[in-house]
Amino acid sequence: MAPHLPLTSSAAPATPPGPVDSSAVRVLVAEDDENLGEVLARGLREQGYVVDLVPDGETAAAYLRFYQYEVAVLDWRMPRLSGLDLVQRLRRARTPTPVLMLTARDTPADRIAGLDAGADDYLVKPFDFGELLARLRALQRRPPVSQSPRMVIGEVELDPAAREVTVCGRRPALTGIELGILEILMRRSPGVADRRSIAQHVWDNEADAFGSNTIDVHLARLRSKLAGAGVRIETVRGVGYRIIPG
Repeated sequence: MAPHLPLTSSAAPATPPGPVDSSAVRVLVAEDDENLGEVLARGLREQGYVVDLVPDGETAAAYLRFYQYEVAVLDWRMPRLSGLDLVQRLRRARTPTPVLMLTARDTPADRIAGLDAGADDYLVKPFDFGELLARLRALQRRPPVSQSPRMVIGEVELDPAAREVTVCGRRPALTGIELGILEILMRRSPGVADRRSIAQHVWDNEADAFGSNTIDVHLARLRSKLAGAGVRIETVRGVGYRIIPG
């Protein structure tokens, strides 16, 4: 059952259909209201979505360059780059990711501006979480966007859309954190992924990644699971990590 979310003053929504039946339904949520963003991300994850939460438009733009999303949920008014400017940038670059725009602007002129900029749908705050889920399902029913190509380094192959990894032809038991770290390393290869980028991409709360030697522990486990696969995860002192053939 979906959580009771304080997104609207109306009665609590009816129970939506059950969680989505796929680990590959990946959603980007860009919302500068920290509390609202956390509530949205938590609610969507409880419904089975894979969610990346970012606080501003420029960070959202960077994630959209690196990762493939079935839907992007963008707040209109964000620091650094507004949702409106971001969706215009996406459409100029012919990025087909469906966009659901969130905004407090509710005049017809505002709705027209958002749709004309390239948004696929428009939801006015405050809104009902059940309606948000219904609109996401409607966007998912549209013809799928082209999938990110599989990434291969050595004997390691990653399908970012299906979130599946094969190592020497077998599928190792990777945790969600290990899979997230491997994905960002492979996308940046042969470049370096800095520790902050890893923390932002993999952990819901990036501060959790900097406790003790958390990142190093997960990397050590990942290295052991990739042993014999013709790859090497290197530590670049003072910067971060990279994965290269070897």
